[in-house]
Formats: sequence, C-alpha cells, structure tokens
Amino acid sequence: MSVKAIISAFLLILTSCATTGGQFHVNVSSLASSAANEKGTYFLLPGNDGVTFEDLQFQEYAAYVKRILDAEGFIYAPNVKNADVAVILSYGIGEPQTTQYTYSLPVWGQTGVSAARTSGTVSVYGNTATYSGNTTYTPSYGVTGMTSHVGTETTYDRYAQIAGFDYQTFLKSQKVVELWKTTITSTGSSGDLRRVFPILIGAASPYIAKNTGKAILVKLSENDKTVRIVKGEQEEKK
Repeated sequence: MSVKAIISAFLLILTSCATTGGQFHVNVSSLASSAANEKGTYFLLPGNDGVTFEDLQFQEYAAYVKRILDAEGFIYAPNVKNADVAVILSYGIGEPQTTQYTYSLPVWGQTGVSAARTSGTVSVYGNTATYSGNTTYTPSYGVTGMTSHVGTETTYDRYAQIAGFDYQTFLKSQKVVELWKTTITSTGSSGDLRRVFPILIGAASPYIAKNTGKAILVKLSENDKTVRIVKGEQEEKK
C-alpha cells in the first residue's frame, strides 16, 4: 500500500470516529429474587416523576417493553387485579458532555528526487563541437512531518430501568416486594432517546427477571433482529 493510500485510510478512520457509528454499546445489569420466575402475569406503570400512563412517550416505550416481556414468557393482564407483577418502567437521558481530544495528521510533500534524466544535442561547426543539454528531475513524495489538531466529542448518558414488584403481596399487606430489576445504560453521541430506547430494551431482552451476576456488555446495531422485534418490525419465531 502506498503512503498516500495509508494517509487516506487514516483520514477515513478519523472521520468515522467523529460521526455516529452503527453499533451501540449497552451495559445491562439485572438482579432477581428466587421468586422471580414464579410470577408471570403483569401490568406496566411509569416510574418517572410526573409521568402518567396517558403520557404518549411512556405509551411508546411501554409498547417496546411489552414486546420483550411477552417474548420472554410474561403474560399481560388486561385486568390489573389479576396481575402477579407490577412492572415499573423508568427512563431518561443526561445532559450533553463535551470533551476534547488531540490527534495528529501526516503532512504529504516532496522528500527528494527519485530519478534524473538528461537529454541534449551536439552541434558541430568545423573542428568545434558544442553540447546543449537539459536535465529533468523526478521528485519523490512521502510524509514530511505531522500536524497536531484538536477535536471535540459530545456524548449523552442514556438509561432505562425495568423493575418487577409482587403486586398481590402489595394488595394484601401494602408491602413492597421487589422481584427483579434490570438496569440498562449506554453512553454515545446520539441525544435522541426515542432512537436509542429500542436498542436499550433489545439489549436487555435475554436478561429480564434473571440474575446476571455482573454488568453485561451487549453490542447491537439498529438493524439487529432483536431491535426490529422490539420495534414491531419483525415477529419473533417461536
């Protein structure tokens, strides 16, 4: 590969780093009690302060959560009184965080001479000869130095939390018993929570009502099958 091609590839990498990538890195941490798998009939409630069930954003996000709960074997209860689990959904996005970074770029220029070619003519006048010549030099090019640059990057912390509580115990004794809790976080350049939320939920899908033992890193793209199922764009095959 030529030096010029290497520089072009280097510039391409820098450009791609400055734009939003297609893959999202999501951290999922889930806790579950021993009774988590015994309770499967549920209803959904908003967990954010000031958000009601009628909130349009909550309804959109709740539809995503309902799809993964149904896919994991939970059963939505049309009648709240018959539900075993009250599922509380919370979500949000942090303030933009801007950081600076430095990077270097190579400078392309002439480094020397790669070849020289001389041509000319000889003129004869009686017993005298003269020569007239011209030398053409072919320059060589390459990296002559490096320049430093400063870039900025803005990121957002995105999160969602889905928690299940024993609803029948609450009805009987007003005691709040948490059955399971799944916390989902991601940091990236997109500040559009509506765009990122299906990816958060898709990443959490296999871990709902389970104990992960630690935070699990999940890498998903927007076109991933799991994300498409969350959005309702593709049905899950049973």
